[in-house]
Amino acid sequence: MTFPDGDPRESNPNVSGPDSRIEAYIGLGSNLGDRERYLLEAVRALDGHPDIEVVRCSDVYETEPVGYADQGAFLNLVAVVATKLDPGNLHAHMKRIENDLGRVRTIRNGPRTVDLDLLLMDGVYLDTPELIVPHPRMWERAFVLIPLQDVCRNRPHLLASIAEQLDTLDGKEGVRRWSNFNWRNVSERSGS
Repeated sequence: MTFPDGDPRESNPNVSGPDSRIEAYIGLGSNLGDRERYLLEAVRALDGHPDIEVVRCSDVYETEPVGYADQGAFLNLVAVVATKLDPGNLHAHMKRIENDLGRVRTIRNGPRTVDLDLLLMDGVYLDTPELIVPHPRMWERAFVLIPLQDVCRNRPHLLASIAEQLDTLDGKEGVRRWSNFNWRNVSERSGS
């Protein structure tokens, strides 16, 4: 596999010490209850961790379900975070957020209050039974690539790869812009 910004298995030149933060891209989705509130609470929980800062978020997109179709539409977005956490600890925190917000795992690709997926992490290539980074199916999902496109404008090689992949994907018509996501207010309120 080729990687648009170089091979992430090579050391990351942006990481210089234990206090350094690296960028991670997290996909969020919800299709139960107050979907927008669940996304807001999940971003608040990410930003509330002392070793995670939400840097920017995409717009929110409403998308048709993929896989298990007998369920409501999803709201999806991508958040970019700067973190000191390693991939395993970041992933564990994301799963805690899902649990805290009432995620119940019943049907694969089924309805959920909230879902958080670690899509990319600068300088990280990981393939373990618990976690694969980059996310193994992100390039097959318009509902991931379209919001990812919103937040990677400063990454021209990644942006070009996303555009190229979107040209080949079916299902783009099932991804509709829902609203912008005012993440600045999320950060300001996260301490309250």
